[in-house]
Amino acid sequence: MNWKEKIFSISNKTEFEQVALEIFRYQAENNEVYREYLQHLKKDVNQITKLTDIPFLPIEFFKSRKVVSSNDPAKEIFTSSGTTGNLTSRHFVPDISIYEESFKKGFEDFYGPITDYCVLALLPSYLEREGSSLIYMMEHLIKDSKHAKSGFYLHNHEELIECIADLKKSNQKILLLGVSFALLDLAEKYALDLSDVIIMETGGMKGRRKEITREELHAFLCSRLGVNEIHSEYGMTELLSQAYSKGKSLFHTPNWMKIMIRDAYDPFSYEKTGRTGGVNVIDLANVHSCSFIETQDLGKIYEDGKFEILGRFDHSDIRGCNLLVNE
Repeated sequence: MNWKEKIFSISNKTEFEQVALEIFRYQAENNEVYREYLQHLKKDVNQITKLTDIPFLPIEFFKSRKVVSSNDPAKEIFTSSGTTGNLTSRHFVPDISIYEESFKKGFEDFYGPITDYCVLALLPSYLEREGSSLIYMMEHLIKDSKHAKSGFYLHNHEELIECIADLKKSNQKILLLGVSFALLDLAEKYALDLSDVIIMETGGMKGRRKEITREELHAFLCSRLGVNEIHSEYGMTELLSQAYSKGKSLFHTPNWMKIMIRDAYDPFSYEKTGRTGGVNVIDLANVHSCSFIETQDLGKIYEDGKFEILGRFDHSDIRGCNLLVNE
């Protein structure tokens, strides 16, 4: 079956639900971890006929088990960053072309051809370790941009600033994508006029700087870097798709990805639009792992389908079925 063609040709909600239910049945049969989880919940796969019936796998399973729906060997194994002594997530990817199609098509659906941009990546912590899905994505976007000055930057801020100044002279479209603490470091050291530059943060403050809200971060970056809005990317090791925000922290998903907000105290029921709850993600690009992920993020969704990420559950407050995690 050509999953890639099915996933990336989805154009409406009906097609999404149809393919999602097909992938659910495939994973219920072929993913050992997910199958065991469904059995523990005493779920009859044949009784699941709509998206809200589908149980979502708690994201912690990616730390303790090999979550795969394919017997093919992994071409890439993406890993999360983690502090010493903590388990890290592992995402086994047998068909890397699905990830490549997802991040390229996802970006271009929202921002246009990558060849229009010079792509500058400020990702020091990610560059300094192996297994980052974000670095894999950015390496390819940098290469696909075909711009001579596209590239990665560690802590060489002066070189980065000089590069941007040169690019602005030629009216080149510029994407500066950075991890939150690295953009904050840049903004604290320099007051700049980066108007017309798309500045995109990817999260990533935990353990590096004092935690601040996204609103506080964006307000500070705007004031110091001379832009009206900060863009954001929402992704994680356990997913193969990204959502994007062009400002005000309101994210859009590509056609093969969907956000659902679960009740914080009952993981099997859903909140109405505009109410805060736990973030569940359907990522159909995860066809060879698990496409139905219960994250530890808190968020809300709006009538127009945009969503907002408001923070994370405190571990002591997590409600959910964590069967199998320690088995």
